[in-house]
Amino acid sequence: MKAITFDRFGDPGVLQLSEVDVPEPGQGQVRVKVHTAGVNPVDGKIRSGAMQAVFPTTLPSTPGLDVAGVVDAVGEGVTGLTVGQEVVGWADSGSYAEYALATVVAAKPAGLGWEDAATLPVAGETARRVLRVLEVGAGDTLLIHGAAGAVGSLAAQLAVALGATVIGTASAANHDYVASLGATPVEYGDGLVDRVRALAPKGIDAVFDAAGRGALPDSITLRGGTDRIVTIADPAAQELGITFSGGGDDRSRGEDLAEVVERAARGELRVRIGAVYPLADAAEAHRVSDGGHAPGKLVLTVA
Repeated sequence: MKAITFDRFGDPGVLQLSEVDVPEPGQGQVRVKVHTAGVNPVDGKIRSGAMQAVFPTTLPSTPGLDVAGVVDAVGEGVTGLTVGQEVVGWADSGSYAEYALATVVAAKPAGLGWEDAATLPVAGETARRVLRVLEVGAGDTLLIHGAAGAVGSLAAQLAVALGATVIGTASAANHDYVASLGATPVEYGDGLVDRVRALAPKGIDAVFDAAGRGALPDSITLRGGTDRIVTIADPAAQELGITFSGGGDDRSRGEDLAEVVERAARGELRVRIGAVYPLADAAEAHRVSDGGHAPGKLVLTVA
């Protein structure tokens, strides 16, 4: 089968289109014939070697976590899934490929398109998990750093649905989009504390940093301490005493995925797609993703 692989850590140029063996599903796994795969910032960090201490990667490797496709084979111990079923989930073997193995999947509703489906697994689970950690609820005022990104935009929509008031940092070009999610946009960068205080004179109850652009000190100032601040992207979290949230277990991921997928199919949640690339152009997708200014979620089409 065709797959994107890398046999050394480095810039996007290390990615290559290769011929590899079709994987066989193990205990609890299904094999998915991939239609679309989502590109996440963490994919580039793994490819570069920057995440080796957190997510050890054996080379050669195929990147990719988000996968949407059709169940092609079912391993031992799998129940509730059949060959031919359309699913969306987390790839165990790398989703930038014609076939991928997966343990955590949810049925893809007929009304959810393939490209939209591939935007949901990582971003949806991350958004749901962090909102739970922060205990966001009705009446809270939540500040989201990176509200125009895939994770931030889903978190904004989910928080608004919970009854929270959301203020989201974004570049000026993305302010209309953030406002369309039900959040109040604010420019990031110097002077952020004053701008947020003007919008929320009674204070900020919780902070979700989905951007990792050095906004944690300002977040501490706005909170008056380090409680109810979570980052998924800033490596300075530990030295500042901030919670870094890196992932949940398979059960919670599956439950969160199923809910997010159903809500997206009903039109209650959406992720803006920035660009769609053929599988062979994965290196270009990584170059755009690594730049940190993708206009939305990047998606690879495989079939």
